[in-house]
Amino acid sequence: MAQHSPHHSRERVREIGGMFSRLVPHYDRMNRLMTAGRDGAWRQIAVSMSSPCDALVLDLGSGTGDLSAEFRRQGAREVAALDVSAAMLRRAKAKYGPDRTDYLVGDAHRLPFPDESFDVVASAFVLRNLPDLAAALHEMARVLRPNGRLVALDITHPPDTVWGNMLRLGFEQGVTRVAGLVSGDRSAYRYLPNSLDGYPTADELARMIEHAGLSGVSYRRLSMGAVALHVGRKC
Repeated sequence: MAQHSPHHSRERVREIGGMFSRLVPHYDRMNRLMTAGRDGAWRQIAVSMSSPCDALVLDLGSGTGDLSAEFRRQGAREVAALDVSAAMLRRAKAKYGPDRTDYLVGDAHRLPFPDESFDVVASAFVLRNLPDLAAALHEMARVLRPNGRLVALDITHPPDTVWGNMLRLGFEQGVTRVAGLVSGDRSAYRYLPNSLDGYPTADELARMIEHAGLSGVSYRRLSMGAVALHVGRKC
């Protein structure tokens, strides 16, 4: 992923935050639509791979709170739900309440936490939206405790096969058009397929996570290869 100046990154973070704030009324419905209702099951898998029981968790880019809620369901002690969009956090709090959750506005590139604050740092469908992914990964590693886990679920480049090319075309054409029509915000949903431009492949992302200071990094493809779940441990 291309590197950007701090000023450019802050501007992009504000732009993306504003875009997602506009999508709040439709966000949950569009997630269900675009994933054929599978995103909940993927979150369950992601949380189960993080050793969540009694963990202190940072849900990075928490959106409307579904991943935070799954962590609580699987036994996390407390969750810090951080998002750049205050509107997303208000919706999350209205959906799930404050139980074992702190809702915080913040930027993944400059996390407002001391070193080694969390047992788990997790994200769902967030990494490809970060203007400086490498810097954000180093921040995630910084706030992880020794032996803590980073868990990242996101759309990825499908395999270079006939079926993978069909998945790519479906995402770029069909999903985006339907999402824009239903949400009424076509400009925002044009952004989605473009969010993979310059985004690393699953293999490249694994190497970036290792470079940020984590070990034993592995990933699992879901949704016939269109989604990847990366897991790494801090030494």
